[in-house]
Amino acid sequence: MTRVATVGRWRAESRSFHLTLSLEPGAVTAARLDVTEVLTEFGFDRRSAFSDAVLLVVSELVSNVLRHAGGRSATAEVTITIHGSRLMVDVADQDPRLPDLSPPSLGAGLRTVVELAEQYSGNLRAQALPDGAGKSMRVRFQTPSTR
Repeated sequence: MTRVATVGRWRAESRSFHLTLSLEPGAVTAARLDVTEVLTEFGFDRRSAFSDAVLLVVSELVSNVLRHAGGRSATAEVTITIHGSRLMVDVADQDPRLPDLSPPSLGAGLRTVVELAEQYSGNLRAQALPDGAGKSMRVRFQTPSTR
């Protein structure tokens, strides 16, 4: 999906990729393989530190869905969106419980996600989906100036 918005003299292109994963063994590997291809399509070198960071974030977030929401969620929704110089990774599930993102409460996986996002001037947010249908974990990255 490509959408071009024009505001004044600036043009921003937004592209998204969406993947629905069954929560079963192999889900993390499947997500990594698909996201690797998407990053390449978006113009990122699959061997770059940035691609490695995005792939590790996807792995950690999908692993957390398997570990913490597997009994409440049959699938995970992974969305990768690039808009201008920002890349967003969203991983959603049907478990409405939001994690505590305060630093003392973070486990090793989410702490890694926060650190990787911060390396690229980004952040991690958790938000409830409408009508208590679950939650979404969103990681924002500032993309490197060279792809």
